[in-house]
Amino acid sequence: QVQLVESGGGSVQAGGSLRLSCAASGYITSSACLGWFRQAPGKEREGVAQINSRAGTYYAESVKGRFTISKDYAENILYLQMIDLKPEDTGMYYCAASTSWYCTTILPRAGFRYWGQGTQVTVSS
Repeated sequence: QVQLVESGGGSVQAGGSLRLSCAASGYITSSACLGWFRQAPGKEREGVAQINSRAGTYYAESVKGRFTISKDYAENILYLQMIDLKPEDTGMYYCAASTSWYCTTILPRAGFRYWGQGTQVTVSS
């Protein structure tokens, strides 16, 4: 059973930075696609950043230039470095893994089988 555990969320002021981590069991970092999603209250869960097994990275337009997704193969950890945070970045952030869908763009949540429990990010103005 694949397990994903996020950490690193918190409360920051606009312009601040956070780094989220997602510890994965097994060799999940070689998955076809790993990603970060976020969900704000009353809104749909949206893909924020994704990385495929060849380390190709893809970002939602709203976070390009501010967020960086990366993975540590040795430690089986997925990261999301976030800088210049904005209030609209507030939400619950989830990491997810797909063993079958190879991402070359931001894939929808339906393509991801494994999910973490989420970590809250709150950005105040």
